[in-house]
Amino acid sequence: MSDIFHEVEEEVRQERLRLWWKKYGDYVIAGVSVVVIGIAGYKLWQTWDQRERLKASANFQSAIQMSQAGQSDLAAQAYGNIAKKAPGGYALIAQLAQADELQASGRINDAVAIYMKLADTTKGGLGDVARMRAAWAQADTASTQKLKDLLAPLNDGKSQWRFMAQELIAYRAMHDDKAKEALTIYKSLAADTNAPGSIRQRAGALASMIETSGGKDFGSVPEAAKPALPALPQAEAH
Repeated sequence: MSDIFHEVEEEVRQERLRLWWKKYGDYVIAGVSVVVIGIAGYKLWQTWDQRERLKASANFQSAIQMSQAGQSDLAAQAYGNIAKKAPGGYALIAQLAQADELQASGRINDAVAIYMKLADTTKGGLGDVARMRAAWAQADTASTQKLKDLLAPLNDGKSQWRFMAQELIAYRAMHDDKAKEALTIYKSLAADTNAPGSIRQRAGALASMIETSGGKDFGSVPEAAKPALPALPQAEAH
């Protein structure tokens, strides 16, 4: 008798499974298909993304060689092409490099437009570098107040760029015949132990020069070093 009951139970289980599969089988197959397609798609995307990064890296090196050869116009064009096609960080750094080459070729307004776009749309270090470079590009033409407004996001007690921003404002103030304002900034920088040593030394020397000249004949003012280009994203070959 027990064998008969087992056979009946097995038939009931099989019938339930058959009915369940008939009702939900299509959904199971569809779900499995989505997972398989998703995994395959992700793997394809990874392969494509890596290939594009390697291509961008090679194109970047070519543009750097143009720049080093003094071919700023060609380098700017090359960086512009990279910025349009390269993935992620490569595109952003290419825009920054393109602006540098435009500035080097004398196209200041075009360079500043790119710098400001990056400064206004990119958070973090690269956006800050772009803002600082935009200020340096206009250091000899913009007013002291315009540079103050431009550098305001960097000229606070927390920004790592505040010392360079203050130095640039002092530089512009001297050229606007605002020697007293420049002297105040330079003295503050020279006395600030948190400021980089190179900035403190320059500030101290320029403060002494202003005091010695009486704020009238301060001679030529050495340009401070511009912020370095951020490192390229790493592209690993597979």
